Amino acid sequence: MRASEPSRTAMGAAAYRAAHQSADGGAIFLDPYARRILGEAACAEADLKAQDPATRSFRLFMAARSRYAEECLDLSVARGVRQAVILGAGLDTFALRNPHAGLKVFEVDHPATQSWKQMRLSETGLTQSLPTFVPVDFEHEDLKTRLVDSGFEPEAPSFFIWLGVVPYLTEASVFTLLRFVAGLPSASIVFDYSEPLENYSPERRARAAEMGARTAAAGEPWLTHFDPKEIAERLLSLGFTSLEDIGPTEMARRFFGLPRDAPDRGAGPHVILAGK
Repeated sequence: MRASEPSRTAMGAAAYRAAHQSADGGAIFLDPYARRILGEAACAEADLKAQDPATRSFRLFMAARSRYAEECLDLSVARGVRQAVILGAGLDTFALRNPHAGLKVFEVDHPATQSWKQMRLSETGLTQSLPTFVPVDFEHEDLKTRLVDSGFEPEAPSFFIWLGVVPYLTEASVFTLLRFVAGLPSASIVFDYSEPLENYSPERRARAAEMGARTAAAGEPWLTHFDPKEIAERLLSLGFTSLEDIGPTEMARRFFGLPRDAPDRGAGPHVILAGK
């Protein structure tokens, strides 16, 4: 991303969540603040884009990954978690909607994106139930140090949400962060990742490559992909003891009404829960 601007992919993700509220009635993921924080002009642009039927499947995936992550967080809170960390938070609104008394929410993001979000929160009057903001450049700063300085308790049970970030980081940076989470006494993380293009069927590969080209043109190229078997093995080697990987077919079964006996949809985006 450009150092002086909010992340374009963060804005794009927020636009998909906002459009989901209008185009789909928030059927998968209801977020009453999504459109308010994004702003009228950006919402109008998102709604126009949503008129293209080709954008529907990815828009629904974006909604489903947020729902899955927050459902996993709900279960963790029921088991005693009292601190949640949203990594690469962008315009995420969970802190505004937080239903859990006593749950402390930390939002970690690049300083430029975080400053822009704080400005929007102030402009729209969304100043209640704010998270603890932790500005971090993932590629150059130590996450643990910045979190602890902001009040995070490494010894306490914690839950991390990391959506829409992994593909844009180097593999070394991805595993530095995962190693940090795995090294905590009691922590879980939900993150999403993309499979390598060679995993896709020929007819779907071109579309995936086109999406990658668009993010690269916006200054945020895809850098890291994972094969599902490879990432599972590496997460277990870090010390995580439980994994749930939700690929395109299982995602469609859980959230989009795909029959259980429907054929596998092949490669695509995944959301994975890793815990210990």
